[in-house]
Amino acid sequence: MIIGVPKEIKAFENRVAILPAGVHAFTNAGHTVYVENDAGLGSGFTNEEYIKAGARIANSLQEVYACAELIYKVKEPLPPEYPLLREGQVLFAYLHLAPDAEQTKALLDAKVIGIAYETVQQENNALPLLAPMSEIAGRMSVQVGAYLLQKSNSGSGILLGGVPGVAPGHVVVIGGGTVGINAAKMAVGLGARVTILDLSIERLSYIHDVLSSRVVTLMSNSFNVANSVEDADLVIGAVLIPGARAPKIVTEEMIRKMRPGSVLVDVSIDQGGSIETIDKLTNHQNPYYVKHGIVHYSVSNMPGAVPRTSTFALSNATMPYALQIANMGAEAAMRENPALRKGLNAYKGKLTNQAVAEAQGLACETVHF
Repeated sequence: MIIGVPKEIKAFENRVAILPAGVHAFTNAGHTVYVENDAGLGSGFTNEEYIKAGARIANSLQEVYACAELIYKVKEPLPPEYPLLREGQVLFAYLHLAPDAEQTKALLDAKVIGIAYETVQQENNALPLLAPMSEIAGRMSVQVGAYLLQKSNSGSGILLGGVPGVAPGHVVVIGGGTVGINAAKMAVGLGARVTILDLSIERLSYIHDVLSSRVVTLMSNSFNVANSVEDADLVIGAVLIPGARAPKIVTEEMIRKMRPGSVLVDVSIDQGGSIETIDKLTNHQNPYYVKHGIVHYSVSNMPGAVPRTSTFALSNATMPYALQIANMGAEAAMRENPALRKGLNAYKGKLTNQAVAEAQGLACETVHF
């Protein structure tokens, strides 16, 4: 199979889908890999490293899409890439279709086979291709929040860890999944007072066992969320329903009651966001805005700020699946691997993910291959 790795064109996205080691694995298996010129520079990989591993360097985005049977990338295709997609081409990337009707239409019109990292799901409900970036985003959310709390960044001037004789800041994490527990670990490590909310008592029990008395665990309901948010210096939105649009958990009314200069970091923004007043995407160059006196951070590709770490972590997770697709073909690979089958969002003009269909009011179709 011919694998194409384009350079990411999303603003300030420096990750790349493949490591030189991944190129070596593909070529050893008899496949051909085209990597776009300088695609890896943002993550510290040169063209020469890819060539040494067996890749061919493509001179343009257009060349990558034109030659590849499998497009292997990090983030969803953007409008300049839509016309480059073609029928039957396999697209393997983060797609996050639920809040993105324009991209959904483009993939259906192009009749590609769209397999989304974020909905690849194992029998135990684990999301193996989302997990590494969720770990990074969760840890970054506290790092970013601590920075934005500085007065020079419109924050309240709170040091999350406090100092002897001065109370620490209060971090509220809404959602106890991979993002949430990693955020809580980081906040605890800084010495903050931490509250984490989740709908699952089993998950809260696990978090309590892992982090013990260093966090307060609460059931996620409107009463507990409202009280926690009102008292928070930093709120982290970490809600996930696989493939679906994130529910709005933190309301505008709750945010109006927060102390001025408090900070909101919505890691759920790539699925539409779980905080009501976060109504626009930001980017790494202009990452926040102030509304109702509260600092709002809504960057949808947080791990892109640490691309070296992120690229290694992401490629480690995705490469076995990508190699299976290349070795067997997409249809056979999905028949063989049920987790990969759950990643299918679009198939030759048909929308195949129920959560995306419900979010956009479209029909979900079952495909057999």
